[in-house]
Amino acid sequence: MKKQLLSLFAAFLISIPGFTQSSYYFPGETFDPSIPSPQEFLGYPIGDWHTRYDLIVKYFEKLDEISELAELKTIGYTYEHRPKIILTIASAAHIDNLEEIRKTHIQLTDPSQPKPDVATMPSIMHLGYGVHGNEPSSAEAAMLTAYWLLASQSELAQNLRENSVVHIDPTVNPDGRDRHSLWANSNKGFPPVADPLDREHNEAWPGGRTNHYWFDLNRDWLPLAHVESQVKIDWYHEWYPNVTTDFHEMGTDATYFFEPTKPFGSENPVVPRKNYEEINVRFANYFAEYLDEIGSLYYTKESFDNSYPGYGSTYPDIQGGLGLVFEQASSRGHLQSSQRGDISFAFTIKNHLVSSIATLEAGLDNRIYMHDYLREFFETAVSEGSKDPAKNYVFGDEYDQSRNLLFVNFLLDHKIKVYENTSDLSVGGYDFKAGKSWVVPTAQPQYRM
Repeated sequence: MKKQLLSLFAAFLISIPGFTQSSYYFPGETFDPSIPSPQEFLGYPIGDWHTRYDLIVKYFEKLDEISELAELKTIGYTYEHRPKIILTIASAAHIDNLEEIRKTHIQLTDPSQPKPDVATMPSIMHLGYGVHGNEPSSAEAAMLTAYWLLASQSELAQNLRENSVVHIDPTVNPDGRDRHSLWANSNKGFPPVADPLDREHNEAWPGGRTNHYWFDLNRDWLPLAHVESQVKIDWYHEWYPNVTTDFHEMGTDATYFFEPTKPFGSENPVVPRKNYEEINVRFANYFAEYLDEIGSLYYTKESFDNSYPGYGSTYPDIQGGLGLVFEQASSRGHLQSSQRGDISFAFTIKNHLVSSIATLEAGLDNRIYMHDYLREFFETAVSEGSKDPAKNYVFGDEYDQSRNLLFVNFLLDHKIKVYENTSDLSVGGYDFKAGKSWVVPTAQPQYRM
């Protein structure tokens, strides 16, 4: 009972006007006073409200405006015309030289190009948050992470700015995010109501999980059926990050999950075992250490699927990077009772913030290792493709040019090399006409895809 009362007290504490969030989210840290914290910019403590997406964008625009270490890019728009943004944070020298850094980095994905000197290259990390709109803690953590990375005077933050390029996507699903935020804020009680049966915790159908067309965008990295995924994949292939995060929420009675996922049965068979058996373990040690430090309960290896290539945490694994899924027990509102006591929105945000910083430190410490792995991944892909008994695939519909165009574009979206067939072919009892069929060689960097 005492533990539950302390948890409830902490939930109310963050709602007190003038509450300094540094003591809760960043104990012992000092910050550059010229960079406004999310609380200073928004006018309320993070965790007190579900922040609307337009305010998240405005905060990132402010960081871009006042800091030479930040660059904001709009990569597209959702169906409801919300901007899809990426905030890039690095040293001023890196920001001024981003395009050259990008070009050098993607040389690692092309075995036909000389391998650059990875010892001199910054780590490329992508923090992605909130593909499910009604899993809202991650977008709040995105703002806090951006603030910490820009303004913290800690040695770690300074090293990250000097030796990495960090891309932050605060909300993969802005339309769903705002649908859920409206519900949670409109039904918030004063004081907060922790009863799981309260209206705030039971969002009306269809809820905010999906996008405008009620599609789960965490299934769309492969089919690319929706605009949010299309612009994201275009951006992804411009950078091929070494590390990509995918922050989620799960049932209120759970704790916290980080990778590795469930061994063997849930792993993708085309992903090298090194990813699961070495790299995941390296990073998991950081997550455990950071969560231990704040006393949060967690588990790993017991659940979650990492096999379907359309997941935001699996697609990067098939692109030579490390995809990481995180799952936080959800408050599904601002405060909710669970079998372990009351869970506050702020507590869920803090766990994702801690895992974000742990990911950055792990990526920094393994900078050269992950660059080497990216090159190794595509070299072995070409090697495996060369050994495949099938040297090429041929396809084409003689009469349906729209079908041909859609499939060719689909392959090209995933950077799979496709060539127009220039001569009539008869293969396996099928005829393929020149100019109306295409050839896909297996000996290519995207062989696994």
